[in-house]
Amino acid sequence: MTRLLSASALALIASAGLASATDVAACLITKTDTNPFFVKMREGAEAKAAELGIQLSSYAGKVDGDNEAQVAAIETCIANGAKGILITASNTSAIVPAVQQARDAGILVIALDTPLEPIDAADMTFATDNFKAGELIGQWAAAKLGADAESAKIAMLDLDISQPSVDVLRDQGFLQGFGIDLGDPNKWGDEDDARIVGNDITAGNEEGGRKAMENLLATDPFINVVYTINEPAAAGAYEALKAIGRENDVLIVSVDGGCPGVQNVADGIIGATSQQYPLRMASLGIEAIAKFAETGEKPEATEGKTFYDTGVALVTDQAVDGVESISVDEGKNLCWG
Repeated sequence: MTRLLSASALALIASAGLASATDVAACLITKTDTNPFFVKMREGAEAKAAELGIQLSSYAGKVDGDNEAQVAAIETCIANGAKGILITASNTSAIVPAVQQARDAGILVIALDTPLEPIDAADMTFATDNFKAGELIGQWAAAKLGADAESAKIAMLDLDISQPSVDVLRDQGFLQGFGIDLGDPNKWGDEDDARIVGNDITAGNEEGGRKAMENLLATDPFINVVYTINEPAAAGAYEALKAIGRENDVLIVSVDGGCPGVQNVADGIIGATSQQYPLRMASLGIEAIAKFAETGEKPEATEGKTFYDTGVALVTDQAVDGVESISVDEGKNLCWG
């Protein structure tokens, strides 16, 4: 039985136009088209596609979590004869049937940044090692505190309710790097170390970071280490600390490496951040599609991992022994947003 495309998919086809049969066509599907991370990802894909002569179509959800728009975009890419799809999934499990439909049509599907659930639902994942990103800032914070790490009071500012995701990987990596025993590494919040004051959720934005920090300060006003899922949440946490005059005696660490976040490291708002590279993810993804179109060969995972590792670096001007890092100036040369 022929599957009928949705009305939204047909509308996207009409607006995007059909790919030429003589061209290699590729699609980039991001969670949104406004987040600087995804803007930089699109820039990387567009530049590499132009270099290699690949016809690229880009799609995005209206908001983070817009699975329906991403499903419609996949349907459009199938109808247009795309050879490959790069996707950052808003819903890592709900998107899987649409991804399988694309793979059944002979399309190479690469997840960027966010692994699907299960990870092998895509042909490959090109991503930051998010556990390593968290581990680096945990190691840095522990080394920075020295002997005082044994009596630290830690606030954990996560993204959303615990589920297997980038959010959990960063959280658990930080705790392991800091020297805290993990419970189930596939979720956060089940650790029994007395140094953890608590977890709260931020939605990954500044206002959420501020509110989460206020909540945890109400639990323990003597928090001295703050882990944050990303740099906007870190900026919000800083504002909450500043409001009670504690902005200068608390270590804040984060992950992302966007230009505003790196500037916050320079300004002393964030002590250290782990930088990821969305432009590199997308550029390598387009190269993989080009190779697949020419040879049928699919990309392979980095040795010892279940995904292709696109790299991560700790950015700080307060280097510590035993933890490799790059300077803020180096981070500014590599940042995005």
